[in-house]
Amino acid sequence: MKKTSILFLFTICCLSAISQPTNSGYPINPVPFTSVKVTDQFWGQRLAASHEVTIPLAFGKCEETGRYENFHKAAHPSPDYKVGGLAFDDTDVYKTIEGASYSMQTWPDKKLAQYIDSVLTIVAAAQEPDGYLYTSRTMNPQHPHHWAGLERWEKVEDLSHEFYNLGHLLEGAIAHYQATGKRNFLDIAIRYADCVERSIGDKPGQVARVPGHQIAEMGLAKLYTITGEKKYLDLAKYFLDKRGYTTRKDAYSQAHKPILEQDEAVGHAVRAGYMYSGIADVAALTGDTAYIHAIDRIWDNVVSKKLYITGGIGARHQGEAFGNNYELPNLTAYNETCAAIANVYWNYRLFLLHGDAKYFDVLERTLYNGLISGVSLDGGTFFYPNPLESDGKYKFNSEGTLVRQPWFGCACCPSNVSRFIPSLPGYVYAVNNSDVYVNLFMGNTADLTVNGKKVSLTQSTDYPWTGDIHIKVSPRSKQQFTLKVRVPGWVQGQPLPSDLYSYADGKKLNYTVTVNGAKVDKKLEKGYFAISRQWKKDDVVEVHFDMEPRVVKANDKVEADRNKISIERGPIVYCAEWADNDFNIFNVMLNQKPEIRVENKPDLLKGIHQLKTTVQLLTQNETGRLQVKDVTLSLIPYYAWNHRGSGNMAVWLLQNLNGLNR
Repeated sequence: MKKTSILFLFTICCLSAISQPTNSGYPINPVPFTSVKVTDQFWGQRLAASHEVTIPLAFGKCEETGRYENFHKAAHPSPDYKVGGLAFDDTDVYKTIEGASYSMQTWPDKKLAQYIDSVLTIVAAAQEPDGYLYTSRTMNPQHPHHWAGLERWEKVEDLSHEFYNLGHLLEGAIAHYQATGKRNFLDIAIRYADCVERSIGDKPGQVARVPGHQIAEMGLAKLYTITGEKKYLDLAKYFLDKRGYTTRKDAYSQAHKPILEQDEAVGHAVRAGYMYSGIADVAALTGDTAYIHAIDRIWDNVVSKKLYITGGIGARHQGEAFGNNYELPNLTAYNETCAAIANVYWNYRLFLLHGDAKYFDVLERTLYNGLISGVSLDGGTFFYPNPLESDGKYKFNSEGTLVRQPWFGCACCPSNVSRFIPSLPGYVYAVNNSDVYVNLFMGNTADLTVNGKKVSLTQSTDYPWTGDIHIKVSPRSKQQFTLKVRVPGWVQGQPLPSDLYSYADGKKLNYTVTVNGAKVDKKLEKGYFAISRQWKKDDVVEVHFDMEPRVVKANDKVEADRNKISIERGPIVYCAEWADNDFNIFNVMLNQKPEIRVENKPDLLKGIHQLKTTVQLLTQNETGRLQVKDVTLSLIPYYAWNHRGSGNMAVWLLQNLNGLNR
């Protein structure tokens, strides 16, 4: 597919009909992506790169690597076909259509409508009469993919990914339906969901299975909220309730215990993050307090013991998995991009469940650091792992040292990025009766429904570089409601809602809020500054957060970070990289109370604020004698590293001589 606009020209009637669901099933309702138009410079650049580069690239790779051909073959099965690739290659098609559906709200394009419809025609033709849709078996039922097993569902708890494919099919189809009002993709997904629902369970003629790779739980819960068909929610809950009771009982796939007994994040971090999101979905939709307690326990474990300062999760290469408590290595950190995306999904759902800003504090940290680090600024190359340190030599895989790649044989991360970035407008606001939550800060215009009445919000800001946010509130007529503006944890002196990291510089940041120029003093409610008033058209809320460089220390139980500090400013975590420093960054020692300068660099790395500080460089002269000299250390946002070639990079930097034994 040629690089072109890839979005569908939607009709106003379809948009207005489905732009904001009346009930998400959660106590708090999200304001969907269809109702928010991002005008922000920082995120506008990312959204444009996704639209212009990432999504066309992903569609092109689906063509180039035979993803579409698999559907063609499945429509015309043959014992002569050799089934290759990976058993989940179908999902790259589903995820890319999902991303294009989100993105179309900003860039509608008739040509892409025709392109997507042509792809969906191919997908529909590959679906078997009873709804089963899995090209790795259907194209050659006698000799299916070697991960698939000879019978349906035979290896779904192991490697077949039949339920994983279902989950991504549902996620993509629902996004497409919400964006276009068209049912051609949704009907395909429903037919496969019905096929699984008839086949799986404890009734006569059914088989008891759970997903090997979770995500079907999320998709089924979402399908329930779209259709109102309780059987989909029941199946999602069955998958969760049955976990630990089938033949699969290992920690790698979170099946070592029934979920209600789990209290620690273990195993494959992406599978875990998707399952935890599914638990939150089912907890909200059923009101099951045991589910709520279980997911809260696991979240506490991650945030207090297993979360990187960048918001990344999954410390180990082996199994792409969580490590032990406080096991957070830097050079060998895995932090798969997909795991960061799963972490956002999970924390978002917990916010909708509990209404506490602490979940968005984690979400924001992940979003600005460990997630967008996984895709280049131009949208065309990707990271699979996201370590916090690099020596330019460590081999992360068989392809060699870590460099951004235009695609991977296992393409879950690029296609996941292609679907996530365009969905960002749906994370900015939320509504609960007469409460309107402002969760993320970016330029946008939004149309909300509050207690059945229309309200428009217009937000402008230079966040994350400054802490000034301007919000214009415009109800159609005077209306009483409460605007809840999140005051980030980093403003309140807490990097995370735990003791895993703490600020070590003694600074105290302040914030102010005004309405129409008059200062408002309120007590925070679960991390939100709540403004209750009779709003009228063009009321203006001005928010100011002090934003200064901060020095962060890790809990001393994190062995990898002892005697080291990291530096952040606002929501952005910084790193030192070879390209900005003509010395070995691993030989520098930061001052006990570093003075850090902020410099605006509009022409560097798509525009950043760079940090600079004087440090001591330890070197040896020609006789081997140790020498110390002052040098200036430059730091860039972590998300922007590795755009100028491979070499040394570090988030955690020495501040104590004891750390030389690294």
